[in-house]
Amino acid sequence: MVPPTRTTLWVRALFAAYLISLAFVVFLPAREASTVTGFVGIIAGWLSSLGLPLAAAEVGVEFAANIVLFVPFGAFVRLLQPRQWSWLPVMILALVSSVTIEVVQLVIPGRVTALSDVIANTVGAMVGLAAVKTVASAVRPDV
Repeated sequence: MVPPTRTTLWVRALFAAYLISLAFVVFLPAREASTVTGFVGIIAGWLSSLGLPLAAAEVGVEFAANIVLFVPFGAFVRLLQPRQWSWLPVMILALVSSVTIEVVQLVIPGRVTALSDVIANTVGAMVGLAAVKTVASAVRPDV
């Protein structure tokens, strides 16, 4: 087995930090989570001041935030195993991870589960994968 490079060790460390941060955001009870992710309400408020109904703005911003939340997931998985993790395996891993998060949230006070979160998280992981694949192919066309 080839020992990991310094870059691989950094990517693993960053992925671990991301996963810890992700767990912190998605597994906090609703009251505490709102202090961490209060930006959704702030951005929705700005959008409503521009004429968008507040409820629609909140739904849209939360959906977009869930996409952004999982972009690093797809990117890190692809960076750690570029040959193994392509579209379908990353999609399945993101889907299973997101469903697991939603199931755990069922027992966390005040948390609400939603199919839209699973969809947005999976889309986010695919965006992260696509970004890494695009950059990799620009740098090394054989990847």
